[in-house]
Amino acid sequence: MTDQPLVVRRVGAESAAQVLAVVRAAFEARPPLDPPAAALGETEESIRRLLSGRGGLLACLGEEPVGALVLDPVGSTTYLRRFGVTPAAQGHGVAAALIEAAVEAVLDDPDGTGVPDDLTVVAREELPATIRFWERQGFREIRRESPNVELRRPLHTHVVQAPDPESMRALGRSLARQLAAGDLIVLSGELGAGKTTFTQGLGAGLGVRGDVTSPTFVIARVHPSLAGGPDLVHVDAYRLGGLDELDDLDLDTSFDEAVTVVEWGEGLAEGLSESRLEVVIRRSEGEETVDSHEEEDGLDPRRVELTPVGPRWNRVSFGRLGRPVTLPAQRPGSSHGARTGK
Repeated sequence: MTDQPLVVRRVGAESAAQVLAVVRAAFEARPPLDPPAAALGETEESIRRLLSGRGGLLACLGEEPVGALVLDPVGSTTYLRRFGVTPAAQGHGVAAALIEAAVEAVLDDPDGTGVPDDLTVVAREELPATIRFWERQGFREIRRESPNVELRRPLHTHVVQAPDPESMRALGRSLARQLAAGDLIVLSGELGAGKTTFTQGLGAGLGVRGDVTSPTFVIARVHPSLAGGPDLVHVDAYRLGGLDELDDLDLDTSFDEAVTVVEWGEGLAEGLSESRLEVVIRRSEGEETVDSHEEEDGLDPRRVELTPVGPRWNRVSFGRLGRPVTLPAQRPGSSHGARTGK
């Protein structure tokens, strides 16, 4: 490889020939697929048409094009099409540089068309190493229709501060007002972070029966609605080998008819739905935002990060949840229906 610096720049239809050369070199070097990749059928004219919309990106080492992609806005997302790196340049950070440049390009919104909610790519299931690469870049699988796997990277994380347990419950109650049957919430946070407190607020807002407690000693607990709305399914995924094990639990409701909250579900619950809300609760102890007065009062503030994934959650107004701050997504009584593990 040359010692020339890597430069990634926005390009349009005028660069169709250079983009096509990169795409052909990249896709011809991949293992044969059945059916073949659609990129292999591209022509200079077809690439020119693709670039005539929002354009694309071209990565060059010196004067040599070594990477390319096309930006294709569809609804609230932007697809990264014809993403490729020439064989000689692979393994040198070109792909990662293209992705970060794509994030900057869509967030910059130079055309005033609006910032998309996320970036989307389509990979082939026969290429697991490629899928793992996208996952390392912050993309999460949302749909699999053989032979294609669709992965999405959220561009926005909404942050809400919860200074005490009641604020955490209030956040859950507020969110519950926007929930509907079939909604999936993937809930993460260290032990004692407030996951159950948050879920208690959800249960109160949904008007379900039973005290919402930690599902530590059961795998899933169903709380039926007392208000004519969806049930609440509270799942502990910590001891699950896979979510297919939920099929053996004989729950009294289906996921399509309930709001499902999965604790410890990161990396496991994604297959339940193409859309989900990822909620991460972080302790604020030890951060500069916690002053001595708060510590003396015994407060233990929490930072709640809500990341929408998929079209369902991109329609939710997080401005109704107290005073959230939108940030770029990071790099990356008695209960009813309890089922114990086998």
